[in-house]
Amino acid sequence: MTVEIIIVFAVIVTAVALFMSEKLPVDLVALMVMAILLLSGIITPEEGISGFSNTATITVGAMFILSSALFKTGAVNKIGKWTIRAFRYNFWLGILIMMVLAGTLSAFINNTPVVAIFIPIIIGVAREIKRSPSQLLMPLSFASMFGGVCTLIGTSTNILLSSIAVRHGQREFGMFEFSSLGLIFFAVGTLYMLLIGIRLIPKRRTDDQLTQRFGMGQYLTEIIVLPEAATVGKSVAKSPLTKEVGVEIVEVIRDGKRLSIPDSRLIINENDVLRVAGDVEKLKKLQEREGIKLKASHEFKDNDLQSEDTTLAEAIIAPNSYLEGKSLKQTRFRDTFDVTALAIRRRDNILHTNLNGVKLRAGDALLLEVSNENIENLSEQDAFVFVSEVGLPNYRKRKIFTAVLIAAGVIGTAAMGLLPIVISAICGCVLMVITKCITLDEAYKAIDWKVIFLLAGALTLGVALEKTGAALLISNIIINLLGAFGPIAVVAVLYLLTSILTETMSNNATAVLLAPIAIAAAESLHIDPRPLLMTITFAASASFMTPVGYQTNTMIYGAGQYRFTDFIKVGTPLNIIFWIIATVFIPYFWPF
Repeated sequence: MTVEIIIVFAVIVTAVALFMSEKLPVDLVALMVMAILLLSGIITPEEGISGFSNTATITVGAMFILSSALFKTGAVNKIGKWTIRAFRYNFWLGILIMMVLAGTLSAFINNTPVVAIFIPIIIGVAREIKRSPSQLLMPLSFASMFGGVCTLIGTSTNILLSSIAVRHGQREFGMFEFSSLGLIFFAVGTLYMLLIGIRLIPKRRTDDQLTQRFGMGQYLTEIIVLPEAATVGKSVAKSPLTKEVGVEIVEVIRDGKRLSIPDSRLIINENDVLRVAGDVEKLKKLQEREGIKLKASHEFKDNDLQSEDTTLAEAIIAPNSYLEGKSLKQTRFRDTFDVTALAIRRRDNILHTNLNGVKLRAGDALLLEVSNENIENLSEQDAFVFVSEVGLPNYRKRKIFTAVLIAAGVIGTAAMGLLPIVISAICGCVLMVITKCITLDEAYKAIDWKVIFLLAGALTLGVALEKTGAALLISNIIINLLGAFGPIAVVAVLYLLTSILTETMSNNATAVLLAPIAIAAAESLHIDPRPLLMTITFAASASFMTPVGYQTNTMIYGAGQYRFTDFIKVGTPLNIIFWIIATVFIPYFWPF
């Protein structure tokens, strides 16, 4: 074992630990890996930055733009609305149609906007048919993953592994090369959810009242500002109530008229009625303050916080949102979005106090008071996904046919081998902009740069694994342990290892880490590396056991009020079923 191999192993262990702990953003960890490998001299500068020019990185970026263009025209939303009719007719038929539609869409576009469109629709349907949304949202997320494994462009992992295969002298993966096993996964997974999975999901989130769902009753009260109060003449932001006591001024009622969401610069007048949020101890402090009079206690409901000008809404912090890791105070949340955050639900906990200092995470559910005139603007924000049906963006409906035609052209030319997927995807993006299905600014914003930097940094680690011989060393250990049992045993263990790692860290990072090892193992066994690469591809995109293993699971976590154990209970049998299916069918579809 050389010094270079030791350094690479140390970097891998550190990176995996950081990926799992989520203490640092995954894209930052990937760039740290790149920097360390460059400083150590293990890789050259050209090798270090090669990930940015890799065809997989470019293709993934292009697919973000194509997916966003379909979203902007309303094509995805139109398909999502079709599910409502089916649910009104029969619950199980609705589930089947929802899963088939969501999975089919996710086979060709990024599944994040697909799930984002479906979430408020599904929650609205659940309310109408008197069902718990938790029984619908998990099948939705899982179906998007079922569909993602059916085509080359279904997930970024598929594109990434295809690029790695080409770099090692293999032919690139075909557009529908995944479909044989992918459709089996899709069919078996859908059948499992219909017969077993949904019945294992606890009925969470049954209360229609957002105030009750977020436990706001005991944290809201009204106070009257008397003439002698120290807060008179002060702005909302500089009021002693905010600065010293620490309560949140939610609304200001002046002369019997409720003002719109109060700006932080609004001056408080005498006799104003302030609706404030704070815990019991803080409310007691209010009683002790000179010039403050508490009104009679009142059980607040949604109607109390809604008016002609404002409404209540629930929103989820989107995966890879720029709000991740930042507090409301750091982002100037109230002034930036013109909303008031009343509560934050994180996993099983609901936070009501000190919200401004809470570091936001993907999947956090926020209870927001929103001005009606600002709803349309907020619905177009990529920072979070609205769970409530508070409004829809201005879709370019006249461009639906054009956008669908361009997307079909990208898929068709790549599938028939007329153009490599990277070329057809770039051409598709150019046509989307030229035909005004999406603007140039929207195209730039559509690219998830965190994923791009993650891919570029992770690919550097793959280069180091091969260059130093670390991949060969690990593969030899695997062969020594499993060689006597044949290549099928290697497929089984590789799938299991990939699946476990994917549940706790980025699926792309997992794929890049294990792909060089799989290729080295194939060379040692004198077999075609394709079945082993396919093993990693399918395992990395089938993450059902945790809410953090895949971004769509993170999106529904807060919206469905799930607990971590819910995913373990429903996802573990499904992971085992897919593991067995992959072990049996991968050698059949991709012979050694």
